[in-house]
Amino acid sequence: MTLDQDDFALLGLPRRFELDAAILGARWRDLQSRVHPDRFAAEGPAAQRLAMQWAVRVNEAHRRLKDPLTRASYLCELAGHGAQANDGVPVPQEVLTRQMQWHEALAEAPSAEAIKALDGEVAARLKAVHDAVGSDLDDRDDALAALPKLREWMFLARLREQMEQRLEALEAEPGPSESTADSREPGEGPPVCRTVGR
Repeated sequence: MTLDQDDFALLGLPRRFELDAAILGARWRDLQSRVHPDRFAAEGPAAQRLAMQWAVRVNEAHRRLKDPLTRASYLCELAGHGAQANDGVPVPQEVLTRQMQWHEALAEAPSAEAIKALDGEVAARLKAVHDAVGSDLDDRDDALAALPKLREWMFLARLREQMEQRLEALEAEPGPSESTADSREPGEGPPVCRTVGR
């Protein structure tokens, strides 16, 4: 076991997109317990520093592999195709068009209900992209084919974050009664209740 092993080898896992989360967690916990700096307290500062390097490296590997998006991106990198690289692999026009439409729909969404409906569409597309990336990486061993889908996945993940932010902003907006109260001058009493029709 060496520090420069790839994440899969380090954690004793097959180099695949589909991983068993329970096995990943168990391997991480086992390795963490073996390299924890406290276990090397009696061996002096140099041993503890090395143990700290190992602990950081093991945590980094676990963090990268436990998230499907970062795991897929990492597999592409290991195959020599960085997801962020300008490698001439285009995202299909229909995907770009759909992205623009969803961005516009989010910008114009009038309510939380509209955003949630849009999120349902995006989530369904995200599931399809997730499965297609897994098939490219595991069944066909074709990281290059996975790249455009992976880039679409990154967009969809960002879009869902933006939706969440919009929903949080809508929930934080004052209701009608709060708006009325906020419009009063400091020190002004409650609004006068006027009875209509008397």
